Amino acid sequence: MSGKQVCGVALIAGMLLAGSAVAGERPNQALNNQQSGQVSMVNETTTLSRVALSESSDAVADEKEPVIKTETAPKTVAAPTPEPRLNENEADDVVDDVLIADPIEPLNRMVFQFNDKFYFWALKPVARGYNYILPEPVRISVRNFFLNVKMPIRFVNTLFQGKLKGAGTELARFGINTTIGVAGFFDVAKSSFDLYPYDEDLGQTLGFYGMGGLMYIVWPILGPSTVRDTIGMAGDSFLNPARYISPFEVPLGLTVFEQINRTSLDLGVYEDLIAASVEPYIGVRDAYIQYRKKQINK
Repeated sequence: MSGKQVCGVALIAGMLLAGSAVAGERPNQALNNQQSGQVSMVNETTTLSRVALSESSDAVADEKEPVIKTETAPKTVAAPTPEPRLNENEADDVVDDVLIADPIEPLNRMVFQFNDKFYFWALKPVARGYNYILPEPVRISVRNFFLNVKMPIRFVNTLFQGKLKGAGTELARFGINTTIGVAGFFDVAKSSFDLYPYDEDLGQTLGFYGMGGLMYIVWPILGPSTVRDTIGMAGDSFLNPARYISPFEVPLGLTVFEQINRTSLDLGVYEDLIAASVEPYIGVRDAYIQYRKKQINK
């Protein structure tokens, strides 16, 4: 074979090799382009799915969170508060307040001033000295003695008011304290038998049957009272056994001694009442009236 033929064969072989190389590259390029298109489609599909899920989540959230509508409540007018009704005891107290008048107030004020000075200048200093001499247990025993002696006052008035249990209690107390309690100096009936005295007097009995106080009175030394309680005090004096002791100076001395002993046990009570009152005369008068009402209504 000549040299020209060899060169021609080599040229043809080179062209065939180049053509097959070009033909091999085109399928690879198409495959790469196809794969790139698929990846792009997958990315777009993923993006669309995320958008759809986001919109779906927002729609569900909108459904779960209902819109709350606020409405202004209508204004209501409060009904007027009814006035409290008084029960029978309170109604009686109101009536009693009307009945207990103070028509002689100027005179009562003069006596009140006298009693006030008498307390601070005479009775209180004596009671403090008496308090210093006798210890409290002894003074309590003296009070028990006078309480036992005045049993007939409480016994009769409990009967007048129909309080049979109270009358029986007073009889039992008198028997126990007079014997076991050594003439009443020791209140064994209360400490050992739970028998407490019934604090009743004729003034309370009259009030029990509907008698009002009628008029406020301040007595020298004796203190505040009413017409009803003055009548009761006079009637009770006939039931006090000490009244029948002669000569007259003895029961009078016993009354003074009892007052001093009682004051020694109550030092400070009057002072506190005066200090708590804007007007001492009015304060003492109101306190006395309320105290008597409580005793009558119990």
